[in-house]
Amino acid sequence: MGQDGNKREKKKMLPEDVKTQKRTAASIPIKGAGEVSCAVAKRCGGCQWMDRDYQEQLHEKEKQVRKILTPYCRLEGIVGMDQPLYYRNKVHAVFGEDQKHRPVSGIYEERTHRIVPVDSCLIENQTADAIIVSVRELLPSFKIRPYNEDTGYGLLRHVLIRTGRISGQIMVVLVLTSPILPSKNNFVKALLKRHPEITTIVVNVNYRSTSMVLGEKEQVIYGKGYIEDMLCGKTFRISPKSFYQVNPVQTETLYTKAMEYAALTGCETVVDAYCGTGTIGIIASDKAKQVIGVELNADAVRDARCNAKINQVRNIRFYQNDAGRFLLEMVSQGVKVDVVLMDPPRNGSSEEFLEAVAHMAPGKVVYISCNPETLGRDMKYLTGRGYKAEKAVAVDMFPFTGHVESVVLISKVEK
Repeated sequence: MGQDGNKREKKKMLPEDVKTQKRTAASIPIKGAGEVSCAVAKRCGGCQWMDRDYQEQLHEKEKQVRKILTPYCRLEGIVGMDQPLYYRNKVHAVFGEDQKHRPVSGIYEERTHRIVPVDSCLIENQTADAIIVSVRELLPSFKIRPYNEDTGYGLLRHVLIRTGRISGQIMVVLVLTSPILPSKNNFVKALLKRHPEITTIVVNVNYRSTSMVLGEKEQVIYGKGYIEDMLCGKTFRISPKSFYQVNPVQTETLYTKAMEYAALTGCETVVDAYCGTGTIGIIASDKAKQVIGVELNADAVRDARCNAKINQVRNIRFYQNDAGRFLLEMVSQGVKVDVVLMDPPRNGSSEEFLEAVAHMAPGKVVYISCNPETLGRDMKYLTGRGYKAEKAVAVDMFPFTGHVESVVLISKVEK
């Protein structure tokens, strides 16, 4: 997804015997058989499709994308997961208190701010879930109270865990209402004693009354303040605020397909629009003459430049700007572009951006979409301005939810 917009696709876990078993895509879950179930499914609302067989889920998602793309091109099918459980490498828990002032952690009930207590989740990294439970269990002995939204009292608001699939590195982010964590050093020691696999701990300060999880100020209290992981052979730094796809297995599938569609030969100038932290552009750099990344978020651009240095990529440049405005400036300067890689947010691209693409007239556009509806709208625009869709594939990035990603190859019509 151009973005991690899947904030509420959490569905929490159940019996230990289920937790330890390995299951294939064909065997989970069988509707009505109760092979995999979730005690909080109806209250959480994150995994809308928890009661569906996985193959049924894939069929329905493929059907959705095919319906949107039928007027434009053929859909090659959908790529599912062999193991569609515990895929989320980014795990967030909200903290609060019960009526007896005992700490609780979990997820907000759908469309409310009532906390559904949860210890483990079928789609979240299991180590991350265990760390969150440990944090909660340590709070009373350190006299740390969770934040109470109604009274405004309390210290701990959220815990965010980010994990590296390849590196094994783990980041713990404690979101507090104040920069002062009581007995900070002893708290870190106690948490590391339980989970020595943790590689860094960060305090993030969010004192505002807001739905945003993270605040602006951060303090590293253990480790480097970031983790690293590998994707498609490249190394990427992940900080607390970095955008990084939450399903690394399927992200490799998605990006590999995008590179296959781009079919770069080493001679192309490539624009990576909505580039985020530069993952797609850096992966493309090996087979392109040069890559130009554009992203509006300043923090993401800083991360992208850092990631280029880590990977010693010298044929890529990142710019902080609105993607549509930036492309129009390139058009006015007569810059020629061969391929545009675009991965917009759920609301799709702006008309300004699509018009700029039409004026720039690259030979290929590779469109990565996290929303079939806005993909269809943007396809209609581009195919009305000298482009045609060649082929597409759907990728199941978020099993047990209704979300689906897709990649479309769009080519300039030869006159």
